[in-house]
Amino acid sequence: MGIMSSLARVFGRGASETKGFGLTDPEIFPIFGTVPAITGLAVGPVVAMRIPAVACAVGLIAETVGALPVKLFDHDTKEAVKDHPAYRLLHGEANDWTSAESLRTDLTGDALLNDKGGFALVVRNSMGEPVELHRLSPSVVSVNHQPDGEPFYLVSTDQGQTRYSYADILHIQAFGGVAPITTGRNAIALAAAFEAHIGKVFANGAQPGGIITAPKTLTEEAKANLKNAWMNTHSGPKAGGVALLDEGMAYQAVTMTLTDAQFAENRLEQVREIARVFRVPPTMLFELTRGTWSNTEEMARQFLTVTLKPWLLQWCWAYARCLLTPEERRSLYIEFVTDDLTTTDTAARAAAFGQYRSMGAMTANEVRAGLNLPAHPEGNALQNPYTTTAPALPAPTKDPSDV
Repeated sequence: MGIMSSLARVFGRGASETKGFGLTDPEIFPIFGTVPAITGLAVGPVVAMRIPAVACAVGLIAETVGALPVKLFDHDTKEAVKDHPAYRLLHGEANDWTSAESLRTDLTGDALLNDKGGFALVVRNSMGEPVELHRLSPSVVSVNHQPDGEPFYLVSTDQGQTRYSYADILHIQAFGGVAPITTGRNAIALAAAFEAHIGKVFANGAQPGGIITAPKTLTEEAKANLKNAWMNTHSGPKAGGVALLDEGMAYQAVTMTLTDAQFAENRLEQVREIARVFRVPPTMLFELTRGTWSNTEEMARQFLTVTLKPWLLQWCWAYARCLLTPEERRSLYIEFVTDDLTTTDTAARAAAFGQYRSMGAMTANEVRAGLNLPAHPEGNALQNPYTTTAPALPAPTKDPSDV
């Protein structure tokens, strides 16, 4: 949705009366991509990424999606099709200055931080084959639909708007067309409020902290002089020094009134809430208060099946929609290789490969490919190496001279 359609939605299409809005009115925030939370803070991509838990979740999802290899396979042979023009865009480089991994990382990050999602323009040669993918800023793309539901895109450039079909714009979007930072804006705003509050507490704290009482009433000037002298002596780099009082004054230490343990627990709960928004296991955001060795390993597996899988499936279809023709999609398919995420340790991996070899599910060369080793000339047989025996050697012949 472009800014003009947003303005029309806010102010009303064809309305006979004129409505005035200030920059602080709630109706004006969606136009600029920010929505105020219950704390009054307008949560947008810049504000959200200043929260460590949000930055960690966005980086974790986007960088993992970008780092996973993507290949083009044949439906019948299950082998990689490396001679297709799309293979380089999937597995190599999106263009001369951007790798395929970087493009996936950037577009997934855009989809996590913007409701409209992430976009890339498909550049084709004279034969209509895809040769490059160029990232587009979400702010210059408007998503529209035909009456039958077919999407098309309007891209704003220096020369005006250009219309593209759904096959020419690679589009990645969060579930429901709503970015996680929009869904979790209240949780993100509360996390920001906690950080701002504790920051002010420590920024204004002069050590030693407490209350100074005097046996007689002080004038306002005397109070100001005493406060300035105290701050100059016991704040900043001088905190923790020895306080000297005269004229019968007494100092009484005061503990913090925000209930330290409960405040810390509330801050941790905001990290867990942000983890729920992004559907990331809390231990992967380094919130380890409830993490054990066993459940941390299980959460790592859940990260693939619960967090990443919807994004990977959406990427596969977005690639196929733009890089393959309808006829090619009947015989070819695009898939992420997730072996690195499911690998636990060397012993377990060796045991799994051994079982696959013994049951005849994998050849030696397929195992070697999984280990990033070159193929062996005699490694394409499916015989079980643990039961196959070598042919018996022929019996030695007797030398006639020995008779």
